[in-house]
Amino acid sequence: MAMSSNILPTINPLYRRSIVEQATGDSRSTIYRKIKKGLFTKPVQIGGERVAWPANEVMAINQARIAGKSDEEIKALVIELEAARAA
Repeated sequence: MAMSSNILPTINPLYRRSIVEQATGDSRSTIYRKIKKGLFTKPVQIGGERVAWPANEVMAINQARIAGKSDEEIKALVIELEAARAA
């Protein structure tokens, strides 16, 4: 049986705030403070009052922090990640 050349899209789960807090080690207020400063992506609406963050964005920001990127580099990353949502 021949394998299909179609590749399933990569799954990118959405993380609710409590998971983002665990993943980053930041509190709710720190996450929203970072969003205001452009150091973290804005959440996406998932219905009603609920919001979540794409897992790939949380992981990319964590990796940038681990790599020792400056705040300016992280701000540029945040802009890039949010722009990629529309693509």
